[in-house]
Amino acid sequence: MNNYHDLSPKEVRKLIRDEVIKVPTAGMAGGYAQANLVILPKENADDFKSFAEKNPKPCPILEITEPGSFITKRVADNANIITDIPKYFIYKDGVKVDEVYNAEKYWRDDMVCFLIGCSFSFEEAMIRQGIDVRHISMGCNVPMYKTNIAAEPAGIFNGPFVVSMRPMKEEDVEKAYEITGKFPHVHGAPIHAGNPEDIGIKDINKPDYGDAVEIREGEVPVFWACGVTPQAAIENAKPEIVITHAPGHMFITDILNEEIEEKLF
Repeated sequence: MNNYHDLSPKEVRKLIRDEVIKVPTAGMAGGYAQANLVILPKENADDFKSFAEKNPKPCPILEITEPGSFITKRVADNANIITDIPKYFIYKDGVKVDEVYNAEKYWRDDMVCFLIGCSFSFEEAMIRQGIDVRHISMGCNVPMYKTNIAAEPAGIFNGPFVVSMRPMKEEDVEKAYEITGKFPHVHGAPIHAGNPEDIGIKDINKPDYGDAVEIREGEVPVFWACGVTPQAAIENAKPEIVITHAPGHMFITDILNEEIEEKLF
């Protein structure tokens, strides 16, 4: 998974577009921010925008395209949102009906694209401070879980927070809060550390999305709000059609992680 760390975002996006890369993007194009994706019809866009604005921890908006456009203007130089992500999920009436490497056949001219901040963006800062990011060191996808924390509803959208989890030594937990708290537009500081059952997770070894990772003796599971939260809301709202990223398979932007707050907000 780390073979593409030293490539530029543009180089990685081309390999994704050519379907050379079909795996989760954690660790790729080192230093550059990554983004979650939600694409839906214009008639649902205002409700979704309101949902994201009411729930900024899991849904920090980085870019919204004009209706009918799948080309980025803000976070990347004219990148193609419907070809430049390794895998997409397709939902119809709230049910996932397909997984594709290219979403062009599902695109409609009334669609609006939302790119949402991703916690992969702060992982490099954690690694630099000596914190092992387990899914990167194991070469797998980050584990993600539905919780008992209710998102603030907006229009047709409602559902639980989804969280991503990274286990770490107890002495690293405070450091993780300090590091990631500096990145509010890519989910910021954790929302929970410790007992998973406190936030409704019954079995830490059975994530709802992604892969289970090793939790070693003496380690604490630490949970961040996650940009997969919209997918849980989509299952409840049941829009006619929605295109999302497959969890862990992100859009890689042209914005450096350390510059995202300065350049976009």
